[in-house]
Amino acid sequence: MTPDGLHIPLEQVATFRETTGSMNISRENGTRLSAVSVFIKGRDMGSVVGDMQEQVGRIPLPHGWFVTWSGEFENQQRAMKRLAIIVPISTFLIFVFLFDAFKSVRNALLILVNVPLGLIGGIFALLLTGIPLSVSAAIGFIALFGQAVLNGVVMVSYFDQLREEGLDPYEAVLLGATTRLRTVLMTALLAMLGLLPMALSHGIGSETQRPLAIVIIGGLVSATFLTLMVLPTLYYVMERRAGRAIPEAGQ
Repeated sequence: MTPDGLHIPLEQVATFRETTGSMNISRENGTRLSAVSVFIKGRDMGSVVGDMQEQVGRIPLPHGWFVTWSGEFENQQRAMKRLAIIVPISTFLIFVFLFDAFKSVRNALLILVNVPLGLIGGIFALLLTGIPLSVSAAIGFIALFGQAVLNGVVMVSYFDQLREEGLDPYEAVLLGATTRLRTVLMTALLAMLGLLPMALSHGIGSETQRPLAIVIIGGLVSATFLTLMVLPTLYYVMERRAGRAIPEAGQ
């Protein structure tokens, strides 16, 4: 329609033809953007992106063009960098609290031995299930640290109590491990059975739930078994080497 009210057919002012082109034009920070989405199945994100970066790096790009890797991969890299700072700080704080509770560097370090004992089971659980290391799995390892340290506190505190009552190192670890067996098993079974539905889930959100649950369950299996076997042995060896005197009964 013209300002005078006349109607002019569109074919007189435009040429129609069929062609192909972009459905939309995206911009980010004022720069033209063309996104390529990739859905990953059966492999971990890190190795897939690594392979793609190697292949894409061989392609010469026109002047002014560049490639960025974002999305879930970018979020994962950012989260891993944060965890690389949080985990050492958390471990140091746990050591400080243990030292404050036991007033002994030796006992604090002995309890922290449970952390790598739990890592063994968590790593093997991921390996057996074929689940790659992800942010949720890393968070599962952090939660596992707390459970492993708790078992160590239960065992070592009772060993020290028996030593103060006059038992020698061998009797203290033998009686202490036998007495605390039920407590440690109940604590571990409670956590494992509670997380079992998450570990067996395959619905929406399972890609986040399963790694966390599997890491904790696998870690608790190894941590519980090794806590009852390795921790008493290390405590006995340290006590014998330290040559700490046995207090008199009732003292």
